[in-house]
Amino acid sequence: MSTTGFDYSKVFASNVPQPAARWTGFPRYNFVGGHNDPEAIPLDGLAKAAASALLREGKLLATYGLGQGALGYTGLREFIARKSSSHRGIEATPDDVLVTIGSMQGIDLVNRLLVEPGDTVIVESLSFHGALAKLRKIGATIIGAPLDEHGLRIDALETILRDLKGRGVRPKYIYTIPTIQNPTGSVLPLDRRHGLIALAREYGVPIFEDECYADLVWAGSAPPALYALDPAQVIHIGSFSKSLAPSLRLGFAIAPPDVLGRLVALRSDGPGALEQLVVAEYFTHHFDDHVQRLTIGLRAKLDTLVDALAREFGAAVEFNLPDGGIYLWVRLPEGVDVRRLIKPAAEAGVAFNPGPEWAVDPEAAASSLRLCFALPSHEAIREGIAAFARVSAEQTGIPARSANVAARTVAAQ
Repeated sequence: MSTTGFDYSKVFASNVPQPAARWTGFPRYNFVGGHNDPEAIPLDGLAKAAASALLREGKLLATYGLGQGALGYTGLREFIARKSSSHRGIEATPDDVLVTIGSMQGIDLVNRLLVEPGDTVIVESLSFHGALAKLRKIGATIIGAPLDEHGLRIDALETILRDLKGRGVRPKYIYTIPTIQNPTGSVLPLDRRHGLIALAREYGVPIFEDECYADLVWAGSAPPALYALDPAQVIHIGSFSKSLAPSLRLGFAIAPPDVLGRLVALRSDGPGALEQLVVAEYFTHHFDDHVQRLTIGLRAKLDTLVDALAREFGAAVEFNLPDGGIYLWVRLPEGVDVRRLIKPAAEAGVAFNPGPEWAVDPEAAASSLRLCFALPSHEAIREGIAAFARVSAEQTGIPARSANVAARTVAAQ
């Protein structure tokens, strides 16, 4: 018997996880997660959208699913279909769209539909840690497909598929983030997209396309979505977490009818109705101008982050500038294990995503880390990178003081 009453540990299921730590607030310099820029949330616009939507359609809240079926609010699905057509080249009707509880529910549903323990799945060698964690929990065999500065290497993927076929293995899907790859920030060129689809057709493997960040491209456009190029071969998911606000927990899936219907059948719950009403109302009128303002602000924060890294680390770090999004993938010199920096950095108020959590082969990314630049202010970015550099120098000797001084001198000139 515990001191607080009944001893629940005696009846816990065998696979229950350890208790989560109590929430104590964000660290002072928070470079983790997929948070957005607080100053970019359109508060007045959302308040007006909420009032307008509620006055017009608030009575629908009296019924589950707003009385509009299991796919989600019709107004939001209509907007998603229009946006997917105008921005991603996808020809889909509202009936081809399923509104989800963020993109994570889309990943869960696709995995439940396609993947069983022991099944093989191809994933980009660096990928969304949430997707990797879920596949590992299922017990899938994960094959990492190499990346370069432009995204997935089609030549390497062909070698993987040929080898698997020779062993009698057909992967359940190829999971890719082609537009603002997470964590590297690359955009897959059009010729590679066609090459990927050709390989998927040849080897009879579906493509699972995650376009969570596709709205946040600096240049304002990207090649068409893979789903646009071959709707029969691709399952497509997206999200409003990065283009508007993660706490709204709204995403969507677009898929062939036989797939979409099964995803609906697998789902036990859907997203909140009020969130759907508000986002549909606001984005129907303000999507393009909002995203333009958001990306301008995000690009400015990236510039601040890059300047801070150059000032504090000099040539001791490497990175490729992302084509959009909210992350920078940073590489420290080989031999540095960023996992050694997690605890001392936290003690200095700095939180970052260690690279091994974002890799199919964790050891191959031991010297890398992901920095989210959307949430912290410009001042916090500069101060946080300076604090992180001090921790890194104390723990690893990198950046060396001489290199650091040189970088500061160049920056001052």
